[in-house]
Amino acid sequence: MVKDGHVGDGDGLVIVSVLLSPYVLITMDAKHQQLFVHCAQLLDTFQEKSTDLEDHLKEYIRSSRIQDVDDETFITEVFSGCVQHRPVMKLVVDGFYVRDGKNILLSHQNSFIVLAYLALYRLDELGVAHFRKFVDAMELNATYKFLSFLFDEKNLLTWMKDGWSTLYEWSYVETNLLSPLLRWLPELKDLVLLMKKRINNQFKPKKIAVKATDAKPFNLTQPRARSIPLPEKIPQLQRVKPIPATVYNQPTEQRILEKQKEENRRQAEERLMEASRIQFACANPEKSEKTKQIIQNIVFEENSKVEPTVIKAKPLPDFKKSPAPVKMTAATILREGLLYQKKEKEVMERLQKLEAGAFDASNFHKWQSEMKQKDLEAQLLAIEERRLMGKISHEEAFLARTNVLAANQQLVQNMKKETAAMMKEYLENKFRQEKEMRELVESTMAGHKNAQNAKQKLQELKHKIVQEVQEESRELMKQALEEAELEMRCKIELIQQIRAIESTPVNRFKPLDLTATSGAGLLGEMSIAELRERLSLMKAQRKEDEEIKRDNILYDKQAKAESLCETLDKIAKHRSEQTKMAALKADNSKNVKLISVPLKSATLTELERKLDEKREQRKLEKQRYHRSAESVSDKTNLTSLSAKKSLSNRRWQELENSKERAARFFAQTAIESLS
Repeated sequence: MVKDGHVGDGDGLVIVSVLLSPYVLITMDAKHQQLFVHCAQLLDTFQEKSTDLEDHLKEYIRSSRIQDVDDETFITEVFSGCVQHRPVMKLVVDGFYVRDGKNILLSHQNSFIVLAYLALYRLDELGVAHFRKFVDAMELNATYKFLSFLFDEKNLLTWMKDGWSTLYEWSYVETNLLSPLLRWLPELKDLVLLMKKRINNQFKPKKIAVKATDAKPFNLTQPRARSIPLPEKIPQLQRVKPIPATVYNQPTEQRILEKQKEENRRQAEERLMEASRIQFACANPEKSEKTKQIIQNIVFEENSKVEPTVIKAKPLPDFKKSPAPVKMTAATILREGLLYQKKEKEVMERLQKLEAGAFDASNFHKWQSEMKQKDLEAQLLAIEERRLMGKISHEEAFLARTNVLAANQQLVQNMKKETAAMMKEYLENKFRQEKEMRELVESTMAGHKNAQNAKQKLQELKHKIVQEVQEESRELMKQALEEAELEMRCKIELIQQIRAIESTPVNRFKPLDLTATSGAGLLGEMSIAELRERLSLMKAQRKEDEEIKRDNILYDKQAKAESLCETLDKIAKHRSEQTKMAALKADNSKNVKLISVPLKSATLTELERKLDEKREQRKLEKQRYHRSAESVSDKTNLTSLSAKKSLSNRRWQELENSKERAARFFAQTAIESLS
């Protein structure tokens, strides 16, 4: 069972056995891919509001024909975990599509949910090796983007942690979600880096050394060597104009438009807030009861004037009077004929035994049925006792649960008081640090003026160095061009000499004789004419064989049809006898009276009385628990409101003080610059 994102002791063993069974070790990658696809398809077809989780899971396993118990256990655990902790994975996947996954299809969303569940909740059980095989089941580019987003430490420790803290307690988020993932983070980053290399074709797969085939070359005419093309001339380099600095600057019109958009948006929000504050409250579009009654009467009068069109339904066919014909195939005829043949054989054997003086077992069967009836009555009484005892244990468990909830509630109140004191101390330290940082910023702003002169001198020195390097590079480029041109002339002269040698004609004609053999020295060596004659003889022999086979098939069909007709006659006789026997049994069963089984005893009445007492006690405990919970919630609301007001007032005071210090500093710098 899955509880709070953890797997029980038995579940971990099941998953390890699924991943390490001998069959899975043989086809490991295909098995992982198949399990991953099943989990993703379960989430795609699951509708939380209209279908039940267990029914949907059983229907999918039945339709997919999953017969392995380990595979079924793994799919059940992963699917139930994804549904139970769906808000955790949904937060990660939605953030991915907003930030980095804008170009990825939404059809991969459930695959990402399964991948996130395995990384957050099952990574300690699977290990990085098995997790990598699940990752390989998806498309490489989309998986790389999602995993690089999920395993980013900055995302995990900032907005993901804050989002998960709104769903669960911060202690659960720290121990069950973040700490296992941060422990495996170095190995997971290596996995993401390996995927990046595969995308950039930097990863070279290992080549399996295959033994080369020792082949002898054919005695063929050597092809003519291709002529070497003339190389193209090396183009002369031209001086490239530098890119103007205005290309990298944002146009002024765009900046003005952005400022105007922000101003318009701010004004629209202010108008919306003002309109929502003073909206109309006098108009009531709801109709009165008298108006509704009048409208209903008018509609009823209009409908009464129109004659309704009565549609008569066709009656259902009576299959008792005219039964529907059933088409009998050859397989059903043979199967039913064999059944009746076995029954006839059994009857003949029984009659022969009776003729030889065998014992009739009718009295024994009657005694056996009576004993079975008594055993059934005892079993029903035991089942009823177990049912009542189970209800009593359920009521006792509910009472124990209410006691545990009360103790936990008191513990939560104490922890909230401690957290409030810690938060207050944290805010005071934070305000003190902000004050120190402001003083440090004011001191550093004064030192920026002296750094500007040194920066200008450094830029002039760098400009001189760049000019010297450019002059040296021009001289080296000129020397390289002269050497390339000299090498080009030598290559052109060599190519002209080769073409002059190849221009002499060569006779390559070779006559063909169909009656001559190849001369390889084999025993069955034949010429092309002999091969053609052999082929014609083989075609004639094949036609004769086909005619013989066709005649045999027709003979077998006729024999099969005759045997089917004989079995049909035998089946008709047996069915007529069975209908007669069924009618006789129906007449006899009308006279038999049903025996009612009494299911009352002293132990049952005692258990029912005890169950009523436990139910009354549970109702009293529930009422007392609700009263205490309402009083505690009122107290906590009052304390939280007062704490929020004090914190907001303190924050506004700090902001006003910071604005005053900034205005004073800027005024002082302006006076110094003017002087």
